[in-house]
Amino acid sequence: MDIRKLEVFCKVVEYKSFTKASQWAMISQPTVSEHIRNLEEQLGQKLFDRLGRHVEATPVGQLFYSYALKIIRLQQASLEAIEEFSGHLKGRIIIGASTIPGTYILPCSLAAFLATYSEVKVDINIANSKSIAQKVIEGTYDIGIIGAAWNDKALDWHALYMDELLIIVPANSPLAQKKNVAVAEILQHPFIHREQGSGTRKVVAKILENKGIKEKNVFEIATIGSTAAVKEAVKAGLGISILSKKAVAEEIKNGTLVGLTLDNEPMERPFYLIQRKNRELTPIAAAFTTFLIKKLHKQSSRLKE
Repeated sequence: MDIRKLEVFCKVVEYKSFTKASQWAMISQPTVSEHIRNLEEQLGQKLFDRLGRHVEATPVGQLFYSYALKIIRLQQASLEAIEEFSGHLKGRIIIGASTIPGTYILPCSLAAFLATYSEVKVDINIANSKSIAQKVIEGTYDIGIIGAAWNDKALDWHALYMDELLIIVPANSPLAQKKNVAVAEILQHPFIHREQGSGTRKVVAKILENKGIKEKNVFEIATIGSTAAVKEAVKAGLGISILSKKAVAEEIKNGTLVGLTLDNEPMERPFYLIQRKNRELTPIAAAFTTFLIKKLHKQSSRLKE
């Protein structure tokens, strides 16, 4: 079975679109359709239902997708193993990352890694923690880097980096004159949440709960699905929020946002590197994981295992 056709098939499943799959593969849409038709003829099964502009994998298509991913990854691993045996690392690593590590931590680490392994290619997919964990379990991503942990027997978790959180207020807020706020003051101001499934939201809820405040008791004014949008909402005076210090460092420096501590105590959360339990990493993913752990542990002196 042709590996290229399997790759195209997987992209149609993931994008739910023949057009987007053709753009990814840099081939025409009729060629994508022909690839899928050939696979359906080989299998004697219908792989997709056409729903207007979108397509959905049939139950058989979903089953075949899981095996197609394994075939593709096995081929990649075999080629990487041969390159490693020859003294090279060449291939691609696919990473899922939540907003903070994907935007503010990984780029610098990748630049250092790729300076040594110039023939390695990297895909970074930014999404919320729950989505990334599911993709790692499915095998779509080699590894994930997320900001929350929970009990999932399918995953191995490794504390990677200690992130500091701050209460974020607009520069013209009465709170901006303070350096610290008491927990009771949180209840007096409209609060902007991240979306459900976000690692930041999960950690913030835990921090407030430890202070005696349940998430449902906070005066929620909005739920917003990206850190950048939350920052803009706070700047506009919509409410206050709690975000990573790394995400707001530039705004604090230029004075458009002010960062405060809570009860004069640091708010911290570890970022975790996750991988599928009992699944051996490809040589590239293993090399990058080792590099990343060593580099970020040095930067995070307060890391708690």
